[in-house]
Amino acid sequence: METLEKLEAYFEKEHPFKAGIALLRELAAKTEAIEAYKWGSPVYTTDGKNVFWIARFKNHFGLGFFNGMFLKDPKKVLLNVQEGKTQSMRHWKFQSVESIDKPTVLAYIIEAIENQKKGLRLIPKKKNKADLAIPNLLKEVFEKNPKTKEAFNTLSPYKQRDYAEYISSAKQEKTKLSRLEKIIPMIDQGIGLNDKYRNC
Repeated sequence: METLEKLEAYFEKEHPFKAGIALLRELAAKTEAIEAYKWGSPVYTTDGKNVFWIARFKNHFGLGFFNGMFLKDPKKVLLNVQEGKTQSMRHWKFQSVESIDKPTVLAYIIEAIENQKKGLRLIPKKKNKADLAIPNLLKEVFEKNPKTKEAFNTLSPYKQRDYAEYISSAKQEKTKLSRLEKIIPMIDQGIGLNDKYRNC
């Protein structure tokens, strides 16, 4: 199914908030943002970068802003999408078409687009290797086999973390040992624990 068909199907589907998301789409169309379809929802981009999306839920519908933390939010309507997990995303919930103040919503959307053009975005903090807790069993292997340690150090931080968590998440010692036996040849070959599931 082509992007346009997916978008039309999304907006045409019978839903208690069908009129609400249609109005948000109308407002989005007044801007220069490009309409796309990603993650099962309409997403609007500028210069190929995600700026905002429209979503409907069981009890509400709304607008999401990928870098909403940079919006001035004079009406104090924006909520963190997942408190404690997401840092920059913000969501504006609506319960009815009547609750949409069109000029204000349009102003927020335009500000989000302008922020994107200015390059305002949150750069995720990279965790230092020092933050990686290496399980003792793995440390012991490294002490006995410097080549394995060297191979481990050449892996990307997320692959190192995968291995460390794989060992430390095992509850029983025998499970940890069997997992350790499995991963040492993989580490020596420079293979990540989940490489077969990734398009590397």
